[in-house]
Amino acid sequence: MNTFEALLLALLVLMVAVGGRQGVSNFLAVMINFLLMMLAVILMAGGFNPIGVAAVLGLVVLATTIFLSTRDSDVAQTAFVAALLVMLGMLLVIGIGVRYAHVAGFGTEDSEALEGYNLLIGVSFPHILIATALFSTLGAIAEAAVAVAAGMKTLGAAAAPAGLTQMAAEIIGTALNTLFFGFFGGFAGLFLWFTQLRYPFWQVLNNQIFARELIEVLFSMIAVTLTVPFTMWIVQRRQGGRS
Repeated sequence: MNTFEALLLALLVLMVAVGGRQGVSNFLAVMINFLLMMLAVILMAGGFNPIGVAAVLGLVVLATTIFLSTRDSDVAQTAFVAALLVMLGMLLVIGIGVRYAHVAGFGTEDSEALEGYNLLIGVSFPHILIATALFSTLGAIAEAAVAVAAGMKTLGAAAAPAGLTQMAAEIIGTALNTLFFGFFGGFAGLFLWFTQLRYPFWQVLNNQIFARELIEVLFSMIAVTLTVPFTMWIVQRRQGGRS
């Protein structure tokens, strides 16, 4: 058993110990999403439009993540509708952002690793960046949508506006911190490399690799911030329609 298999088994055991049957469903969702990401890479490499692949498989990823994360059908349906609306909106935002950011492709730091390879692979690098940026937002969107929908159902229709505002602020704050520290932890090695080579601050901010990853994190932060009020609005409309 290698390290990957051991960690995967440990994750399954912990999820079952903590969540029981729901933990198994969550683990199954992770495995399905992993296979969907592999399918996305195969389809993009096969010549399918990356944006179309991301939009279609993104819908499946949201459905898998949300409906396997909760056994409450009302919470799942509300969260899915909100997540789908946010995903469509983020597709437009990401498309505009990538167009004007000019960070698609490889940076100069990648030149040594790519030496000898042909980059004329017949796929648009900006389209790939749009697809990967959209995929990177889906987890945050689904998590925030489920958290808000479940929280509002627990509070009920009589929840005070101040309580809803506090709940929304706490969900957004927690999600943003998670995204930020995930970005920082993933790029700690790159930051140390910049420091050792004495990159000036302006050059770090304009570095293609750093800018691309930072922009993707900002897309995820925007997605979370949009998901919370959208989900609250949908829950309130559903509650109003039943009363």
